[in-house]
Amino acid sequence: MTETTLDAPRRSAAPAAVPAPLEAADRARQRRRRRRTRRWAVGVPLWILAIAFLAPFAWMLSTSFKNELDAYAVPMEWIPSPAELSNYTTVLFGEDSILPAFANSVFVALLRVAGELVTATMAGYAFARFTFKGRDKVFLLYLATAIIPAQLLLVPRFIYFQQLGLYDTLWALILPGMFTVLGTFLMRQFFVAQPSEFAEAARMDGASEWRIFTRIYVPLASPVMAALGILAFVWSWNDYETPLVLISSPEMYTLPLSLTSFTNEQGALSPGLAMAASVVTIVPVLVVFLLLQRRFVQALTHTGIK
Repeated sequence: MTETTLDAPRRSAAPAAVPAPLEAADRARQRRRRRRTRRWAVGVPLWILAIAFLAPFAWMLSTSFKNELDAYAVPMEWIPSPAELSNYTTVLFGEDSILPAFANSVFVALLRVAGELVTATMAGYAFARFTFKGRDKVFLLYLATAIIPAQLLLVPRFIYFQQLGLYDTLWALILPGMFTVLGTFLMRQFFVAQPSEFAEAARMDGASEWRIFTRIYVPLASPVMAALGILAFVWSWNDYETPLVLISSPEMYTLPLSLTSFTNEQGALSPGLAMAASVVTIVPVLVVFLLLQRRFVQALTHTGIK
């Protein structure tokens, strides 16, 4: 009887320890619920912004499949019925085909990107790794030129290229784009952040400065070069003011100038043709960005851009 009486309180107190796992599970559920609430609180505004950002592109794509009457219909029909491909055939193979302008834009963009990558990489390496008198002052003076609006340079460029005999040629668009302040700044920031031990070890092995630059630092700079290439390609592809001033012959038009040629009988811009040409114009930019987007993000982290 005594043992039974003494054991009774212990047996009755044992169930009190059972809720501990239940309390831990409740806390875990509450944490998951709070995380889910935070995700919704952040995700919903981002989705709204994404839809607002993509709405003009959806309108452009929808209008490219409509005739002129349907393009001005109110309320707007987002999914055209029936969808017409005549706008794309006219834009690509009609009398005012954009294919020659497309080829001109590709030629200009590729040479501008290649030239800017070469000059910016070499200049950035020189400002970061070479020591010479007045280096920092020259670099600051070079950066100061970025505050000059590009529009102020159009007339001097026009006169300069006209005297050189390059007016109304694609080289008038290519040569100025090979030298940019931003490209030199990005490459210089990257090379400054790299350890100097790589170069010192290579010099001890008898490597020349050119070999150190091409075999060690250029491969390391490939993410930054990819990001700079994306930016240079987009700037060249979308440039409208420079061709407008320096190009006069229709056969030398780039895509931004060619888009203005799609008008109707009254001389107004034809929405269906213009939107179809715009869709064709955007595709290369999307392809380039999708292929190099990882390197673009890596470049932002490597150069310290926030």
